[in-house]
Amino acid sequence: MVQLTEELIEAFNALRIVPLATADKNGVPNVAPMGAKGIADPRTILIMNNFMQKTLANVKENPKAAVYIWGEGVKGCYQIKGDVEYVDEGEQFEAFRADVKARMPHVPAHGMLKITITEVYNCAAGPAAGDRIL
Repeated sequence: MVQLTEELIEAFNALRIVPLATADKNGVPNVAPMGAKGIADPRTILIMNNFMQKTLANVKENPKAAVYIWGEGVKGCYQIKGDVEYVDEGEQFEAFRADVKARMPHVPAHGMLKITITEVYNCAAGPAAGDRIL
């Protein structure tokens, strides 16, 4: 099972917004900015559903997603891929919802994407671009 390293967790947490890529059952892609995000554990990323339309429709048809980690304060460039489960009840959801609402009281926090990490790739320019690192 793939687990994020401390360096990858720091990189994810350093960014206020991360792009989340999904695709429908026909492979039509969608990328949307996500700010209500967190790491549940080294194998799991959580993203709150506040105003998802295409993203939610896509993961219901095709439960796969990728998160892009690059920007100011990040050492390196990473693409994290995973399997997605939509969750809108339970202890983990309620805890994440409370955390998101404390930081962003204006968001509806309808449900969350629970992304189980399956692969991590290097996306920095150079000879190792595209290499799987986890």
